[in-house]
Amino acid sequence: MGAVDLTQFHKTFFEESLEGLDAMETALLALDSGSTDHELVHTIFRAAHSIKGGAATFGFADVAAFTHVAESLLEEVRSERRAVDAELIDLLLRSVDCLRAMLARSGSDQPAADAGSEALRGELVRLVSGELATAPAAAAPKAASANGWDIRFVALPHLLQTGNDPLRLFRELGQLGRLEVRRAFVLDSAPARLAELDPGHCHLGWELRLHGAVARGDVDAVFDWLDGDCELAIAALAAESPAAAALAAVAAPAAAPAPAAPPAREATTAGEGSSIRVGIDKVDALIDMMGELVITQSMLSDIGENFQPSQLERLREGLLQLERNTRELQESVMRIRMLPIGSVFNRFPRLVRDLERKLGKQVRLELHGEHTELDKTVLEKIGDPLVHLVRNAIDHGLELPAQRKAAGKPETGTLKLNAYHEGGNIVVQISDDGAGLNRAAIVAKAQQRGLLGAGQEPSDIEVAELIFQPGFSTAAQATDLSGRGVGMDVVRRNVRDLGGSVGVKSEAGKGSVFTIALPLTLAIIDGLVTAVGHERYIVPLTSIVESQRLGAEAVRRIAGGGEVFQFRGEYLPLMRLHRAFDCADAITEVERGIVVVIEDDSRRVGLLVDDLLGQQQAVIKSLEKHYQRVQGVSGATILSDGSVALIVDVGGVVRLGRRSKAA
Repeated sequence: MGAVDLTQFHKTFFEESLEGLDAMETALLALDSGSTDHELVHTIFRAAHSIKGGAATFGFADVAAFTHVAESLLEEVRSERRAVDAELIDLLLRSVDCLRAMLARSGSDQPAADAGSEALRGELVRLVSGELATAPAAAAPKAASANGWDIRFVALPHLLQTGNDPLRLFRELGQLGRLEVRRAFVLDSAPARLAELDPGHCHLGWELRLHGAVARGDVDAVFDWLDGDCELAIAALAAESPAAAALAAVAAPAAAPAPAAPPAREATTAGEGSSIRVGIDKVDALIDMMGELVITQSMLSDIGENFQPSQLERLREGLLQLERNTRELQESVMRIRMLPIGSVFNRFPRLVRDLERKLGKQVRLELHGEHTELDKTVLEKIGDPLVHLVRNAIDHGLELPAQRKAAGKPETGTLKLNAYHEGGNIVVQISDDGAGLNRAAIVAKAQQRGLLGAGQEPSDIEVAELIFQPGFSTAAQATDLSGRGVGMDVVRRNVRDLGGSVGVKSEAGKGSVFTIALPLTLAIIDGLVTAVGHERYIVPLTSIVESQRLGAEAVRRIAGGGEVFQFRGEYLPLMRLHRAFDCADAITEVERGIVVVIEDDSRRVGLLVDDLLGQQQAVIKSLEKHYQRVQGVSGATILSDGSVALIVDVGGVVRLGRRSKAA
């Protein structure tokens, strides 16, 4: 049998390791907040142990060595030989960050270790060896250490079926010290004839000797996952001081020979071909829908083979059933791509903790709606805008404790993240109880940059819009958090690229609320099919306010060649789609066409089209991927007659229309 190519499992290893690091970070933050649940320590230790074992198995020696040092430190915490304090949690959080970076480099076929990781590993080694001062721990029995260990390891027949591999265990022991196999033997349970041997069963035992000053806890940790799968006996050779044993335990991986390098492969990244985990209930629903579809298809095939005019009504019913099944199947498939936004929210407790300490502020983070689901593509792209808004709220919005106390507020500020469904969108709100937008500073900065005239008094809505201008910042001094004028405009642009909108409401002295509205999915939209000459354009239904016919006298020309019309007490820009997209044979007289009023970010524009052809669900195809980016168009779709219709980019069209009005 040929050797197994372990590179095929690398992607799964990276994904599971990153999930383990997320679990470690969450548990560390819970400990930092004062939790005394001992299970949190076990969670952190198990995650580190799993990453170390996987890294050793797949040949990522640097990752295994680093994680082993961290695991040795965690073993001291688990055995209550070391107290948990803020400095220790800081160090372990830095280790989590370092491991994330090492995994990213490993996934890109780059050396995992660098100067930063080696420096941090050295810091961990010195701490475990007692060279670094730490907070005193509560009195506890000293863990047994020795110059070496005699280990008798007998596998039970089902051991291999639980996913355990004796060779992996031996490699882990070899990282602790020099491992000697004194005897390997076949058990009496083995069948007498080779033909009767089941390769899924193990009938072997080993007598091992591990040389070196190794802590008993490190040896036990190697066999943590074999409870009930083996017979195990461990005996010490000779005792040695705990400090020396700990130092040997953490230094051994650096000196141990690295596992054989995997075969050369093409450069990849850890995120290549990303995957998702799907609940079994969603898979079951999909299978049920497929069953219904097969039944309907069978019924229609039977009608087609023996069709009689008398079966026309049955055929119509079958087609309606096919339409229902297709719609339900589509919804089931789309639900598979839906993931809870909690996976994005979970990064913020760490971010808030770090910013608290950096800025000297006190912040209480409240998360609501973590189970609200949205499309995986949207979820992956909304993280950066949310990070910036959270940083902005803490840096600019929430005051220092002394300032809050002077204003009659609690010294600890509150930052809330809330997600919920509203219509066909998901809404994410980031709110704080800070000082709110500094109207005077924003107006002064806008006048300085020429965005406002001297003496001009903008409305609150106009002031809020100013912070989304490119390069706009009221910070007096640039820092690594703010003041460089790069941020809010990027947030709005990224949200718009997702087909969403972002707005802000603020009250002086009471705080601000930033609201992001996003589509649930970027794959399918409900749209209104419109005719413009011989072309077809689809306008998303969620953006349509109203459609109406106008008389010629209702349209007025303004300076610069733009046109406006009155709608519910305000004048809106009128955009003729045939001009914007250069459509031939389109209706040019306003009174003969139809005006569709669309809205984006509370701004409205009227689109002049020839006719409304009806509502249709559109599967979005990327123009940028197959052709190039087209201003005012977000994608394309194929209509029922096989023709192609372009999907109107509402945000882009609104901006074009507002510019024509301003002109």
